[in-house]
Amino acid sequence: MAVDVLLGLQWGDEGKGKIVDVLTPKYDVIARFQGGPNAGHTLKFEDTKHVLHQIPSGIFHKDKLNVIGNGVVLDPITFKKEIEALRVLSAFNMESLVVSKKAQLIIPTHRLLDVAYEESKGARKIGSTLKGIGPTYEDKISRNGLRAGDILSPEFDEKYNKLKKRHTDILDTYGFAYDLEPLEKEFYEAVNFLKQFSLVDSEYLLNNKLAEGKTILAEGAQGSLLDIDFGSYPFVTSSNTTTAAACTGLGIAPNKIGEVFGIFKAYCTRVGSGPFPTELFDETGELMRKNGAEFGATTGRPRRCGWLDLPALKYAIMVCGATKLYMMKADVLSGFEEIKVCIHYKNAEGELLSSIPYDLGENGLTPIYQSFAGWEDDLTEMTSFDQLPGQLTSYIDFIESEVGVPIEIVSIGPDRKQTLIK
Repeated sequence: MAVDVLLGLQWGDEGKGKIVDVLTPKYDVIARFQGGPNAGHTLKFEDTKHVLHQIPSGIFHKDKLNVIGNGVVLDPITFKKEIEALRVLSAFNMESLVVSKKAQLIIPTHRLLDVAYEESKGARKIGSTLKGIGPTYEDKISRNGLRAGDILSPEFDEKYNKLKKRHTDILDTYGFAYDLEPLEKEFYEAVNFLKQFSLVDSEYLLNNKLAEGKTILAEGAQGSLLDIDFGSYPFVTSSNTTTAAACTGLGIAPNKIGEVFGIFKAYCTRVGSGPFPTELFDETGELMRKNGAEFGATTGRPRRCGWLDLPALKYAIMVCGATKLYMMKADVLSGFEEIKVCIHYKNAEGELLSSIPYDLGENGLTPIYQSFAGWEDDLTEMTSFDQLPGQLTSYIDFIESEVGVPIEIVSIGPDRKQTLIK
């Protein structure tokens, strides 16, 4: 058996959580392979909205195993709050969730460092969610971090205090004021809560499942254009978000990867700082934001909105090896008289570019658009592809022909039922 991978092809917020929930019945295991509480995967069903930050989006299916992989950075406090919210729902089954012993832990001083680092950047702020993600990955790479398996060690307090001292020394050099005591109390309560769950060697578990013929869906967070290597650096997240990260974030060999499902919106959005060539600063962009309820699921910040960027989409498809595409939020574009797609960039020297330049944010890029007729139809009640307006199917056909990958799902609303599958 192979591991199928689902990930975002833009700057995050593409709607991955909904699609994981829709696809989960086809799989035995859902496994998150990177990111942390900076992610916000929103699902809606039975008229209720659910936002997951660290827990895989298959958690609402009782008979499925959900794995928090070693590539995830785990905040025990956020984890505890998420579980307590889920326990209100009859769908939640505690035994259906396991955590990799090798997942890195976010401790309270990681979050304090995140704030201190961001404030020190002034006008060059990255737009961090301030959840401690970057400092945690930093400790992972420098081999100073704590892992979930460490909470089972009799020496955990000693390891924790050593790492905390490292952090407080840095905070003191920034002159950063903080009150750690209440944060630590909440942290230790959450650590004890985490001990109730199965902490596993997830790489063995997942490979054993494959050997048994079980099906696995690997769930990514953020988006490919936020990848630490291939994104719009330095305005990126602190982890790899492309398909390759499913291997390192779960312990799955590359030859075990099967389909790669690439999720993208019918337009583009971005949260926080960083280059965004097709961003709209007019009433059209504002209408997109309003129609699409474009506010961050984790931070609540308004998202920047703009037209679909084909050079960026082609790039993400290339580095991820996407085999199938799922278009999200097509319903948001209903009512626009004209739909635009960026097909090239023009740089400051007047050259036409079909690919993303190294200095994406510093090259004065002007998007070159191709226009399409819009549609007035309300898509949200449609139940098949055949009902879609001709203008939208022409838009879909154009994108497919340009990127060379089929669009097999079109989402026409937030509810799991509002999903059209070819």
